[in-house]
Amino acid sequence: MIAMLLPIACETDRIVYDGPYFVRFSDVSMTLKESHTSVVKVEVHYSNPERNNGDVTINYIIGGSAREGIDYKINTTRGKVKIKNNEYTGFIEIQLFNNSNNILRTQDITLTLVTAEFNGQLRIGQDLSQIGKTFTLTIQDDCILGGDYYGVVEEGDLPVENITITSLDCKEYTLSNWNIDPFSLLALDLTFIDNGDNTLTIPPQDESALPADSTTMDGFGIVDPVTRKINFTVRFADLKNQPTTSFILIPN
Repeated sequence: MIAMLLPIACETDRIVYDGPYFVRFSDVSMTLKESHTSVVKVEVHYSNPERNNGDVTINYIIGGSAREGIDYKINTTRGKVKIKNNEYTGFIEIQLFNNSNNILRTQDITLTLVTAEFNGQLRIGQDLSQIGKTFTLTIQDDCILGGDYYGVVEEGDLPVENITITSLDCKEYTLSNWNIDPFSLLALDLTFIDNGDNTLTIPPQDESALPADSTTMDGFGIVDPVTRKINFTVRFADLKNQPTTSFILIPN
């Protein structure tokens, strides 16, 4: 009798989730510098069983302290994002404008989902607290010379990518990953000073990645104020005749 009762006692009902279904931002926040050059893709996703009977159209509003048309633009349809049939994500694409002016502050863009249409209205946000209803993109102002660059020895050369310039005060900068020939196997950092008149000074500094007899570098640079191209000349002060190497940085 016990053996006969066990299957009955252990049997449970299968629970199948049947809603409520919703749309939400996959992430609720992001922080980027204004010099970020790639298109920002803000993901919206849809929670629902498999479907093949139409697109989901989601309406949203834009707020925040950042100025549309000055600090950023919306590349996709403004105020609407579509999740296509048989897909579960859609994207709002934002392009940031680099209007660096050496004033460091932050601004933000807020996107708020308001309605979603698919065979009637869908819930906005997850759970009763509406998680993911609003997305905030914080834009950090960058210094005039800050941002992503590629480097060449001469115009037309194969570019070296992923070179960055950063600063905390818009006066002293750090050039990172400038592994341009003849330093293609090294990822060097270089400190330089913005003189405020489109000229740069590379103060004497040691680089541990270089041979012991050529660790001290200094030099100068010139900035094109229109294109923001930078021409650098680096001198190896420890070597005989103090040879130099020159290269060009071009903003992405």
